[in-house]
Amino acid sequence: MKRSILMLVLLFLSAQIFSQNQQDETGSMNAAETLLNSDSKLSIGGYAQIDFNQPVVDGQRQNANLDVHRLVLLFAYRFSEKTNFVTEIELEHVKEVYVEQAFLNHEFLPWLNFRGGLMLVPMGIINEYHEPPTFNGVERPNLDSKIVPTTWREIGLGFSGRFDKASLKYQVYVMNGFNGYNGGGTFRGSDGFRKGRQKGAESFMSSPTLATKFDYYGIPGLKLGLSTYNGKSQSSFYDGLEDSDDAGLAIADSSVVGISMLGLDARYRNGGFEARGQLNWAGISNTEEYNGLSGSDLGSQMLGWYLEAGYNVLHGSQTSQRLVPFVRYEQYNTHAKTSGNLAVNDAYNRTDVTVGAGWWLATGAVLKADYQFFSNAADNNSGQFNLGIGIWF
Repeated sequence: MKRSILMLVLLFLSAQIFSQNQQDETGSMNAAETLLNSDSKLSIGGYAQIDFNQPVVDGQRQNANLDVHRLVLLFAYRFSEKTNFVTEIELEHVKEVYVEQAFLNHEFLPWLNFRGGLMLVPMGIINEYHEPPTFNGVERPNLDSKIVPTTWREIGLGFSGRFDKASLKYQVYVMNGFNGYNGGGTFRGSDGFRKGRQKGAESFMSSPTLATKFDYYGIPGLKLGLSTYNGKSQSSFYDGLEDSDDAGLAIADSSVVGISMLGLDARYRNGGFEARGQLNWAGISNTEEYNGLSGSDLGSQMLGWYLEAGYNVLHGSQTSQRLVPFVRYEQYNTHAKTSGNLAVNDAYNRTDVTVGAGWWLATGAVLKADYQFFSNAADNNSGQFNLGIGIWF
């Protein structure tokens, strides 16, 4: 934990030292924010990711997987100068259809916007900025799959806004939580909460959760983020349960866990150099009771971080294209701690190194190639070669 925090502090400090004469990154927006700020009555956009993945296990190449990983269509409608509706319709692997976002936004004041509907939980970088041309690498960081878990969205309402004089942006939402138990447990040690995302699909709520994020952009070229998430998982055991049913309440209480999550992130760009880092910690209570009821192996603490750096070798030339070699180092452990008699599984303590490059033919069109080295504390090693096409318009 101390090493992780130290690495991020060093990144923040180095960014501040070299942040002279660099444009402010406050203008960077994700796809939904871009449509939200459009002056058009009806706005249409989209992004797509097409992948080639070839695993390498024990030095032997496996059959490659080719996939239209995702195709997302975005629509926004402006009812008035202050009121907008934004939605994202996602097709994954050609055959799976999801609503990724669907929310109403009303601006009372520049620093006070009401937002309600199906929204992204503002945790880390990738969960909000996951359009393929916005990140290096064919695949998103695995930290954002195993711990965060991207793409994480739930139904709720709250407020957002910015205080430009203080260079501060905020988001505060009350939302439904993870589906932790619905006829069986959904949480597990290998990927934490990922199977519990309700995604707005007939979601149910036994208790609310609170998600917040604060972004600071007062230093040119640097953006710092602090995210929090607190609440309990949801359980179908509470449905129709009477307060006088002590035995039923005891079972229901064993089917939920308390979740406290903290995220720190940083993005920095100066000339051709760019870097980003992220740290996520999750503390989980009641896991001994939950695992005993569900037969799962959920840990009581998860911890992960990554650092990434790249350089645009075309910077300073007379072209708008970008060619960015990069390297990313990430460590994430979904069994950082366990409770009761549950033994720590070293296979869940993982280290990934990704080395590759991206060629931005235009602002919203990129070709990507990289190789990933996977290892864990159980001495299992593998790799994967990736090629990808990313589009955003």
